[in-house]
Amino acid sequence: MPARGTHAEETRLTPARSWLFVPGDSERKQERGIESAADALILDLEDSVAPARRSGARQLIRTLLDARRDRRTPQLWVRVNALGSGQLLEDLVAVVGGAPDGIVLPKISSAGEIVEVHHYLSALERREGVESHAARLLVIATETPRALLDMSGYAQPPARLAALTWGAEDLSAALGARGRTEEDGSASLTFELARSLCVIAAAAAGIQAVDGVHAQFRDAAGLERELARARRDGFTGKLAIHPDQVEAINQAFTPSDAELDQARRIVAAFAASPDVGVTSVDGRMIDRPHLVQAQRLLAAAERLLRRN
Repeated sequence: MPARGTHAEETRLTPARSWLFVPGDSERKQERGIESAADALILDLEDSVAPARRSGARQLIRTLLDARRDRRTPQLWVRVNALGSGQLLEDLVAVVGGAPDGIVLPKISSAGEIVEVHHYLSALERREGVESHAARLLVIATETPRALLDMSGYAQPPARLAALTWGAEDLSAALGARGRTEEDGSASLTFELARSLCVIAAAAAGIQAVDGVHAQFRDAAGLERELARARRDGFTGKLAIHPDQVEAINQAFTPSDAELDQARRIVAAFAASPDVGVTSVDGRMIDRPHLVQAQRLLAAAERLLRRN
């Protein structure tokens, strides 16, 4: 692994905008993912891989991880099988020695499961001689009904928990729901609740909130609508299921020049009057929450600059 503090290490720790799912058993799709502009690849050992092909997929993923030890981009994450599947440990044993940037944990039933997985990862990192806490965690937090009832459990997460995302497909099956969207394409009430709980729990934990997939990968207009809502509501990245979605996702979560200019003026206005709680920028009253948002935007832009 690159030494902590190097450019490659800073890139590895930078929150990703686009998270592209890639089947773990397809070398061709993995190569295509690497050639894309995705900030992170999620090498899948779960839903996109048939059980009979998982052993080969583990080997293929480990080969890719070993070949790209000094990677800058994309980050390489692995979606393992759920804790209750009986396959999680086999997945982790196969990939942790390759020092993945992170593990994507699906179908959890409670936030407490994260602690158990954290302990498995810590033990395997020690055994494999991998940097402690090298593998971070992205948790798909809404795929079971029980998980939705335990979202407050993320308020004090393990240090390696980096992000939360949400998913509707497995939750829909668990609920017996016949649909997930309204006529205009927006999420119906139950699934909008799951989405909202995800972004709220991530904010409470101080970690990244990643929006779920837009399954209709040829629906560019629908993706743009989802991206606008996601950024408005506080998400800072989005899952992708096709390389063609990556460019739009990256653009949506990259601050524009106009946004950065306004953020700098807000910060400057408060710097000029540090003792005030309210000031004016462009004829509009600005208070301390606006300052926090401006500082957050500028920090995100600085991280993207270091990535590039």
